[in-house]
Amino acid sequence: MAVVAILPHAFAQTCATINPANAPTWASGYSGRVVMNGLRTPRGIIFDNQGNLLTTEQGGYGVRYITLNDYGGTNVCVKSNKQLISDSTINHGIALTPDGKKLYVSSLTTVWSWDYDGTTGTVSNKKTVIENMRNGGFHPTRTLLVPKNQPDVLLVQRGSADNVDAAAAQIETARSQIRVFKLADIEAGVKDYTAGQVLAWGLRNSVGVGEHPDGGIWSVDNGVDDMRRGSTDVHNTNPCEELNYHGQIQNAASPERGAHYGYPECGAVWDLSVIPSNTGLKVGTPLVIGGPSGSNTDAMCQSRQWPKLCFPSHTAPLDIKFNKNGTTAYIPFHGSWNKSPADGFRLSRVNWDAATGQPMDASTSTTAAVDIMYNANNGNCPNRCFRPVNVAFGPNGQLFMTSDTTNEIWVIGGATF
Repeated sequence: MAVVAILPHAFAQTCATINPANAPTWASGYSGRVVMNGLRTPRGIIFDNQGNLLTTEQGGYGVRYITLNDYGGTNVCVKSNKQLISDSTINHGIALTPDGKKLYVSSLTTVWSWDYDGTTGTVSNKKTVIENMRNGGFHPTRTLLVPKNQPDVLLVQRGSADNVDAAAAQIETARSQIRVFKLADIEAGVKDYTAGQVLAWGLRNSVGVGEHPDGGIWSVDNGVDDMRRGSTDVHNTNPCEELNYHGQIQNAASPERGAHYGYPECGAVWDLSVIPSNTGLKVGTPLVIGGPSGSNTDAMCQSRQWPKLCFPSHTAPLDIKFNKNGTTAYIPFHGSWNKSPADGFRLSRVNWDAATGQPMDASTSTTAAVDIMYNANNGNCPNRCFRPVNVAFGPNGQLFMTSDTTNEIWVIGGATF
């Protein structure tokens, strides 16, 4: 028995160090390391049921299949990797059914499916399942999610066709929306994006879509650039980046199902100090972009769905993932060009009430997002700093993150996971 007891220690291994392109700063209790570099603009990231990692590479490769050696904590390294799917149009979205047998991947225009075998790392039986999602070249990514609480549907996000896309005010354009598709329907024959059920609309570009353990669907929205309030330029600190709630996916009668979230007419307040005539406004209050006219009034904006939380303007949140017990959400802020000084370029956590399925902080909070991994100097961004995109929990509880400017995948460990 003594020999058996010491075997794990005798054969313990340590992964070789990969020096990061830009070393981050860590909050107390968190640490991490680069698992893999040399990728080509990694974006979406998921784990299959065998513990293998899949990532989309926006830089022209398609989908990569990565097997890992996990020696505990952040001591994780690549065992092998290969190109799973070769398609230069694949740019972000990736999802697996909970049984691990069907893989969905997206481009600017299209969602495809494959039969997937995680043990052999192979795909077969490619199908086009959803099409007609072109927005020109603006907001090209299409985030995908198969919810665990309703595994017979696929959620597909589509952003706007311009900074302020006036046509997105018409639900029939199917832009700035999240739509729901029955898997059986799309596998039976290709569907136009407009055929999906509207889960939410009025979302400018909600690249981050995630599921709380209770089935609640949440998104993080990127607000408009160059916002004015009347004749006043307020864009450097407004509007806020929004955290929005879309109800429990398994509850078709949820009051949030099919609701309007304000765009393109409305944004929400982040910085009151620069907004003229701000009496009665607070952080998170929806208001008209530009100036009120006709039916486009602040009251109209406030009759639509309000954000559950706000984050600083132009920080570009691109994902939201929850820990297993639903007490924490992790949000990567990709960062934006439309602000001085540069902001974002960090990974943050938001505390959650698992019992209610809602954030702990009030909707007016300006401190709900707590940074856990960040660049010491955002003046080097976006080209000379890490720039987080997507996150995913691995089978042993660590958090993995893609950084597209540095072409890296990170593993992150912390006591609160």
